[in-house]
Parts: sequence; C-alpha cells; structure tokens
Amino acid sequence: MKRRDFLRCAGMGLAGIALMPDHLFAAQVGIPNTPAPKGGLHLTFRPYRLDLIHTFTVSKSSRTFTPDVLTFIEYDGVTGYGEASMPPYLGETQESVCNFLSKVDLSQFSDPFRMEEILDYVDGIAPGNPSAKAAIDIALHDLVGKLLGQPWHRIWGLSPEKTPYTSFTIGIDTQEVVRQKVAEASPYKILKVKVGVPHDKATIETIRSMTDRPICVDANEGWNDKNRALEMIEWLARQNCLFVEQPLPKEMVEETAWLRERSPLPIIADEAIQGPEDIAHIYGIYDGINIKLMKSTGLYKAYQMAITAKTLGMKVMIGCMTETSCAISAAAQLSPLADWADLDGNLLISNDCYDGVKVIDGRITLNDKPGIGVSPR
Repeated sequence: MKRRDFLRCAGMGLAGIALMPDHLFAAQVGIPNTPAPKGGLHLTFRPYRLDLIHTFTVSKSSRTFTPDVLTFIEYDGVTGYGEASMPPYLGETQESVCNFLSKVDLSQFSDPFRMEEILDYVDGIAPGNPSAKAAIDIALHDLVGKLLGQPWHRIWGLSPEKTPYTSFTIGIDTQEVVRQKVAEASPYKILKVKVGVPHDKATIETIRSMTDRPICVDANEGWNDKNRALEMIEWLARQNCLFVEQPLPKEMVEETAWLRERSPLPIIADEAIQGPEDIAHIYGIYDGINIKLMKSTGLYKAYQMAITAKTLGMKVMIGCMTETSCAISAAAQLSPLADWADLDGNLLISNDCYDGVKVIDGRITLNDKPGIGVSPR
C-alpha cells in the first residue's frame, strides 16, 4: 500500500467510524462491503482512532489518543472481530499494521479450525508486527468460538466465577487531576498507579488522602537505580501496595534479580517479556509476568504463556493497552487463570465501538456470547 493510499484510507476510516451512527456500524464497519468469496476465510480491516478521556502519561511519554486498526475475518456468513492497538513504545503504526495485513491471504484456508496452521502462516509473513498479528489471532478466535457456539473461557474449561478484580489506571498527572481520576475510579477495588518520575511519593500520598484501597504500581522502566528502587518499594509496602511492575529497565537484568531478592513486594515483568519464549529468560529474575495480547501476538500464545508461568509457580497478570472492548473481552477470556488483571483499556476511551465483558462491582464479569464475547455497538 502506497503511503498516500494509506493516508486516504485512514482518513476515510477515521472520519467515517468516529461519526458513524450506532445502527450503521455493522454495515459500514463490522461487515465487509462486498460479499466474501465462498470456500475460504476473508480478511478485511479498517483504521480507527481511540480517543482518550484524559491525557495518558507514563514515565516516558504522554498521548491523547491511540492509533488502532479493526479487523474482520468472515467465513460462511459468520464474522470474527479483532483489533490492533498501537501505543508508541511498541514501534508499530497504523501504516505498518495495514501494510502487514495487506500481505495476509487467508483465502487459501478453507478450515478456520486449523488455527495453528493459519497463525503459523501469519507469523511467518514477516518478523515482529505483534499487534498486527494479534488483530488476526483475536478475530480468528472470535470466529471459531462463534462457529462452535461457545465463549473461549468455556472452550478452555475455565471457571467464570474465578475472574479477578481489575485495577483502574491512574496515569502520571497533577495532584488535581489525580484526585479527579481517583474519584472517577470509585467503583473499582484496586488502583493501578503509574510511577517512575521524581514526584512518585506525592502522587501516592494524594491517592492515600482520598482512599485506602489497595494499589499496584507500574514504573514502566522509570527507575534507573536499584537502591532507589528498593527504597521506593519498601515505602510502597507500607502504603497497601500489592506488587510493582517493571521497576527497572529490562536491560538491567542483574540489578532486577538483586532487587527481587530484597523486595518485600512481588516484581512483575512487563516490558521485559513479550511471548512464551521469553519466560525462560526471566524465570528467577521476576516473580510474575504481565501478559498483553498486543505483545504476545494474540490469544493463542497468551494462553501458552499463562499455563507455562503457572506451571513454574510464577504469578500471572492479564494486562492491556488502550483498546476497545474487542481486545479487552478477548483478554478477559483468560482472566480466570490470572492472579491479577488490569483490563481497563476500554474504560479509558470515549469512543468504544464494541459492547463486551463488563466490570461489575470491580470484578471482570464474563458473558455467554460465543467467541470473545463482543458485539458491535
């Protein structure tokens, strides 16, 4: 796809989707404009933009929106939904995702149940591109679940009553905005606080002036000194903190192992892990892993990661990027396997185009819709 063609496609997609009345969504977005060819799988995709309710700031960047690409796989009149979300640190863009997806030819596959074969083909098209691959994986899982007439948590044999509470994210911001975000997060039992800047303690103290709810913190590699990190973690342990996510840069392997030996709180890997192959490299250095579909290339490998980590006695966290209810609902299918969940990405945007799993009294609540449990709004 030439750059000018991509920009024209993106502009039309963003304008058309952002202003689309709900009753036209299925015709204009969810269902391809032309009938799918008979006998094989048919992939289509549309650029989209996720508009954030608040500016989202972590230790290394800020943004007011997240680029996204919606995907659709049709087979025998049934459509599976997927998406690729692209926060800046992943290194993917709408253009790179659309370029990758334009190379995918699923029409060669006449049996959607041969998922391993299909996903191996997709993975072999080009290295990298994890969110683009996740968009296909999610849509394929949704399609197969719909063909089976069952949600994926049931296909995997997981108990929906074992879903964890989800945390609600408080990004780095002024004390005034932090107070506003804490007030907005009143329905949630756990708060996730972004840290990694000089005023970390002030942020926590502001939150503690309003609530004593448990918190977890995510430094996003923002602490660069192991002794300073240990001091902060010891202080956080006295603030009703549950765990610390990625306190040091992923390259600081020996320092992280040193920190884990002394930390009173579990240390969870995020930037340090992407797919199942990375677990062997971080075992013994971190206490647990944060699994995100946009890093793992989707549900197929995310499930492998969760099972492997639990077998090794590691903690499992199911996380997310800024996403619609499509990817959030897909990740939620895995949540009965998790010790913790951070599945609030759809709650941080103002233009969610899907209806899926809900958070009720702070807990992830799965539904009985087949596939990943979503429908277009």
